[in-house]
Amino acid sequence: MKKTVSLLLLLFLFTTITACTGQSDKDQASKEKQTIDLTISAAASLKDALTDLQHTYEKKHPDVNLHFNFGASGTLQQQISQGAPVDLFFSAAQDKFEALVKDGSIEKKDGTDLAGNDLVLIVPKGSDSGIKSFSDLTNNSVKKVSIGTPEAVPAGQYALESFKNMKVWREVKPKLVYAKDVRQVLSYVETGNVDAGVVYRTDALVSKKVKIAASADPESHSPIVYPLGVIKDSKHKAEAQKFYTFLKSDSSVKTLEKYGFKKIN
Repeated sequence: MKKTVSLLLLLFLFTTITACTGQSDKDQASKEKQTIDLTISAAASLKDALTDLQHTYEKKHPDVNLHFNFGASGTLQQQISQGAPVDLFFSAAQDKFEALVKDGSIEKKDGTDLAGNDLVLIVPKGSDSGIKSFSDLTNNSVKKVSIGTPEAVPAGQYALESFKNMKVWREVKPKLVYAKDVRQVLSYVETGNVDAGVVYRTDALVSKKVKIAASADPESHSPIVYPLGVIKDSKHKAEAQKFYTFLKSDSSVKTLEKYGFKKIN
């Protein structure tokens, strides 16, 4: 009788241990299959190029989900400074990026200048406004001109610099319609809510509803540079570094060039 009880007890313990071990193995396998979510705050002008690169990267790395927060670089910079949970920052302006380096959010060794762009003046596709240059914005027939809010939108700051250097600022200022980012400027022009707008060449190229009336002289504004960096307090630093390396690769830079960005030597 005692032997029978002992055997039953051993059998119970063995079954319990096996079940626990099996569950432990399942839990471990589940952890290994868990995906990592990376959040990238990026300038609105990068939306199309990064969406393209997202498909490529996630296909090769099914364990990583990329989440993009597109907006004005100045707004994104402030969010990160205030502790927003972000893994990488892709800015359209060096000063916004340098502000994060200065406050310790990004270590200089974890950043690089990745791409460049051009500033252009756009009008609706079927426009008969006669706008063919920045100086034409001073004409009385031109009532509304849109740019990004200079304090937060780098393209707006570049536009402001260009207007002043081209000596048209005084006449254009009363006509300005400010937007939250370059994509909103693009939308205003596409819908005909304004006569013209100033955006990056990359924004103009993705729309079939606008045409480029003129390009700003690069000497009329600060250099347009897009810095990329890993946030120091990223909760997924290793994965963030891998995506950072991917974005710096030749194939990724070629994709950026496909969308109109300029390679930085």
